[in-house]
Amino acid sequence: MPKEMELCPADSPTALFGFELRRHRKARGWSQIKLSKAVPYSVGTISMIETAKRSPSEEFARYCDEALEAEGALMRLWPMVSHAAAPPWFRPWLDVEATAEAIRTWEPLIVPGLLQTEDYARAILSGEIGVTPEQVEQQVTARMERQSILKRSKPPLFWVVIDEAVLHRPIGSPAVMTAQISYLVEAAQTPRTTVQVLPLNAYSTTGLAGGFAIAQTQGVFDTAYAESAGVMSRVTDRPEDVSVLAYRYEGIRSQALPQRDSLELIKETLQRWTS
Repeated sequence: MPKEMELCPADSPTALFGFELRRHRKARGWSQIKLSKAVPYSVGTISMIETAKRSPSEEFARYCDEALEAEGALMRLWPMVSHAAAPPWFRPWLDVEATAEAIRTWEPLIVPGLLQTEDYARAILSGEIGVTPEQVEQQVTARMERQSILKRSKPPLFWVVIDEAVLHRPIGSPAVMTAQISYLVEAAQTPRTTVQVLPLNAYSTTGLAGGFAIAQTQGVFDTAYAESAGVMSRVTDRPEDVSVLAYRYEGIRSQALPQRDSLELIKETLQRWTS
């Protein structure tokens, strides 16, 4: 029998659930085959969930909790795994993002969520009409949790292109912007993250309709998330849709400053925010 893959529960809520599922199964002395006979799920599904290659459904969590007599431990993890604070249309992307090996993203308006500071995210989310302070804090917590994928021992390759206007648009306060751009400088210098800036003098109009991201994982179709006024945003793995966005991304990136020049521009902008 092949050796089971090691899993770090700190990587993501999905990884934590898989770790705990395996721990409870082994504590009971059960194999994956025996568990599959006690619940209406295949060995393959159990294996993928235990290795964080698939997120569990609420029904799966309930069946396994009862079968393993986990006393509600697996069900208590469900709110974290289900990304309850995220809008329904965004939740599929969170699962894709959590297991991606590479992510390419373009943002014309704001700093990408994976690179936002807590205060910057709070200022962005507070601008939603009708949102309550409690909802804002829930969403901020969820957004910070998403960033855990970049703190792994081997994070996904992350290629980011932002419009220069993102660096100048006031969000929150000058102090919030100073901290945010400082964090962007720090992130841009990590080994597996690349940040490029599309300068205003490029006169580029490609991509102004909205931001998007493309996630890659070996063995599955690429998946894309496209923004459009929030309620119209969507997640798709249709090859024809992803292909259009991939070509668009390369078109935008071809007009962006190289990585070194982009970092210098970000640092120059930071000085203006602190002066």
